[in-house]
Amino acid sequence: MQHASETSAPTEAAASVAQFRANLDAVQKRIDKACANSNRELSEVRLLPVSKTVPEERIRMAYAAGCRFLGENKVQEALEKSEAMADLTDLKWSVIGHLQSNKAKFVARFADEFQALDSLKLAGALDRRLQIEGRSLDVFVQVNSSGEDSKFGLPPEAVLEFVQQLPAFSSLHVRGLMTLALFSADEARVRPCFERMRDLQEVLRQDAPESLSFDELSMGMSGDFELAIEEGATVVRVGQAIFGPRAVPDSHYWPGTS
Repeated sequence: MQHASETSAPTEAAASVAQFRANLDAVQKRIDKACANSNRELSEVRLLPVSKTVPEERIRMAYAAGCRFLGENKVQEALEKSEAMADLTDLKWSVIGHLQSNKAKFVARFADEFQALDSLKLAGALDRRLQIEGRSLDVFVQVNSSGEDSKFGLPPEAVLEFVQQLPAFSSLHVRGLMTLALFSADEARVRPCFERMRDLQEVLRQDAPESLSFDELSMGMSGDFELAIEEGATVVRVGQAIFGPRAVPDSHYWPGTS
């Protein structure tokens, strides 16, 4: 397995609506092929374009090309973009990066989805702020499937106990799990991360509180999303294969802090 950054990622930043349409079409074809290879329906997999570091004018091009739900790692960057593009009333935002609880108020204000829930302190902060805002929020529990110290998320063995406490936070609608797999071109090292998530999903479907849903698995990025789809991903987070290379290295964002 080779990462998209080594193979199919664009070498230049998309700078026109036509380029965005071409890049989105190329990614969708990869998704279609991965679904066909694993006997899955196309409707089972949602593409989440990740627009971190991308300026407003290019995001507007992506919107014109059809993007309606965008992922951002840093909450303040996402908030600024959402406010600048408030005229695009059907554009939704998913915060997918680590969040400090003192910044929950920002997520509660604008986000439609939060994919990095990893502590009860954060759950409580989000719930309180959402109630003030009169809103609810779809959330994913972040899992450290690779066991790397550098990554945020709960260890898989701690997730069941954690989610058993989430029904207390009525503004949070639990939809599933999110993970960042080991970053490697070696499929034999990456696949177990995704397999671990699928196995955990099955446990939670059996043993987690009935009020919570674990139908969603957000896993896979530009370089490994085909593998993730094979192992059950329902959301794939794709940035550079759509928007082109970033000036800021991934180390600035992953694991990153918000």
